[in-house]
Amino acid sequence: MIPPVALQWLRSPSLSPLWTVVRGRLQRNGRRAEGRLTVHCGSLQERDAVGQLLGRAVGTSVTVDLAALDRLLRSSAAGTGLVEVVEAVTGPVPDRRADAAAERDRRAALRGQVLATASEAGLDGQEWVTDWLDAVWRSGIIGRLPSPAVLTQAVTVFGLVLGETSRLWSRGELAEQVTGTAHGLDDDTLLNRLVLRGIALATASPAPGSAVERRALWESAGVAGDTVATTVLTYGLRPLGDGWQARQLRERASSHAETHLTLRDLRGLLPLALEPQAVYVCENPRILEAAAQLTLPAAMICTLGNPTVVTLALLDALATLDGVRLQYHGDFDWPGVAIAGRVMRRTGAFPWRFGAADYEAAVRATRDPQTPPHRLTGAPTATWWDPDLAAAMHREDAAVHEERLTDTLLADLV
Repeated sequence: MIPPVALQWLRSPSLSPLWTVVRGRLQRNGRRAEGRLTVHCGSLQERDAVGQLLGRAVGTSVTVDLAALDRLLRSSAAGTGLVEVVEAVTGPVPDRRADAAAERDRRAALRGQVLATASEAGLDGQEWVTDWLDAVWRSGIIGRLPSPAVLTQAVTVFGLVLGETSRLWSRGELAEQVTGTAHGLDDDTLLNRLVLRGIALATASPAPGSAVERRALWESAGVAGDTVATTVLTYGLRPLGDGWQARQLRERASSHAETHLTLRDLRGLLPLALEPQAVYVCENPRILEAAAQLTLPAAMICTLGNPTVVTLALLDALATLDGVRLQYHGDFDWPGVAIAGRVMRRTGAFPWRFGAADYEAAVRATRDPQTPPHRLTGAPTATWWDPDLAAAMHREDAAVHEERLTDTLLADLV
């Protein structure tokens, strides 16, 4: 306890410039009474008060040795050291150095916890997970998290919708599973924003800026808002069975007509049954349209870019059928091969003219000396089904979109 009379004098306004400067130094150097600093004394009263405390005459500025001041205060009427005096006069002095170290340790532990959750969720080795974490760290949001659990919840969502054993969800169902409330992934929640940022990275998609884009991004990860708003484009599917949905599809296939199926339609077709056959999956609707115009006999599905929830539901159902072989082709660009990798890994589909040799042939066939090639854009992606494909794309740096290969692809459907 500093005696009241001494404390009253130490709190005099004339000593405020000294304590302000000393407090700042103590906050920065770990609350240690070490080093020297300069104090500016603008008035005669301030010079007199500081001089009286230090025991010597001072001018408008004075150099103060903190260790010496600490010893002086301990031997004075205050009877305690510099840190205690400054806290008695100005309030608690935080140790910013220790606080910063503790915050670094906390963040490192949190990052380790998130990565451990990612591993448990089957996301080991996914570069986009690290990219997502880095982006979250750079955003500064870590210091404002209402709870660290929101990050592990986000990674749990990634595992459920993007992992090896992912299945189709409605958003409310997914939110209930992860957060305990059906509203845990509503548009206005931090968890929703964090998850969408990760899905965008995982699917090489731009960050969504509108409600429509957010819904589309959710659907690309197999999360539905409802069962009727989105469809999958099909052609030539002839499911077995006597139900009206199966009969309708067979009739449209016989008429060489394309069919858009909603998730509700698809659920009416399940369990799906087909004769053993190849089902060709394309990314661009022009391929399916051309096949229909030529009345080709093949069965086809078009993903229309990133597959929506209903597209994934149909592909998943077909992937379980004995004798049905899914064949996939997409754009030869980085987003296209990223989509291909996800679809083939998820469904077991085989590449359909979608390897390194096919890409190199496509580059040669579409090269025009009068027109510069379309350069590759987006994040480079490994092509696990044919590592030479990614190497060739790096080397050629040319994008070949699927519709430019229409004739080549249609030749397989005759």
